[in-house]
Amino acid sequence: MLKRIQKGSLVETAIESLRHAIETEQWLVGDKLPVESDLSEALGVSRNTVREAVRVLAHVGMLETRQGDGTYVRATRDAGETLKRIARTQLKDQLEVRIMLETEAAKLAAQRRTEQDLRSMTMALDARGKADADLAARIHHDEAFHHALVAASHNSALAELYDYFSHAITQTIERTENDADLPEPSQEDHELLLAAVRRRDSAKAEKLAQNLLAPSLSALRNRSS
Repeated sequence: MLKRIQKGSLVETAIESLRHAIETEQWLVGDKLPVESDLSEALGVSRNTVREAVRVLAHVGMLETRQGDGTYVRATRDAGETLKRIARTQLKDQLEVRIMLETEAAKLAAQRRTEQDLRSMTMALDARGKADADLAARIHHDEAFHHALVAASHNSALAELYDYFSHAITQTIERTENDADLPEPSQEDHELLLAAVRRRDSAKAEKLAQNLLAPSLSALRNRSS
């Protein structure tokens, strides 16, 4: 059942109520929502408020409005909300996911990289090395290297997922660079990874990518144990 909305930010609350109903599968993907008047009555808000809430959820991809037919559930997750939840997770969890993505990317990059991919990774890594005294610049170039590595996998789904997760990725880079208790991946570690990709040694590239952040992850696990 939909929860009636109390006074306050009616549109935002209506969005949350509808999102919750979809996420908890009160309506499944492909189901048609009740008509606007029924939703208005169930939520205790105006039809204009319902219409605006539906418009927002359609914009983020959870709902689909079909002209002359009605509104249907398109997805059970709001990508924007998911990104916010990821940003609120523990650094340990973010590092585990980052390692998974970059390990697979490194393996594929070694198999599929082009000369242009190698140039992009080399330029980013050279800039990272030269920015040794400038923390902000080093973080920027470190991020550029890892994005170039993922792009070299030539897997569009992996690249989209990595880009989607990039905000959390940036946070992990900043935290590992700024936290003196977390081992920092060295320039040499990155150079060895690039060399394996250049040699098309996918097994070595996979292992090096997996090991790159392993010391930081181990330190975080020890903190929480």
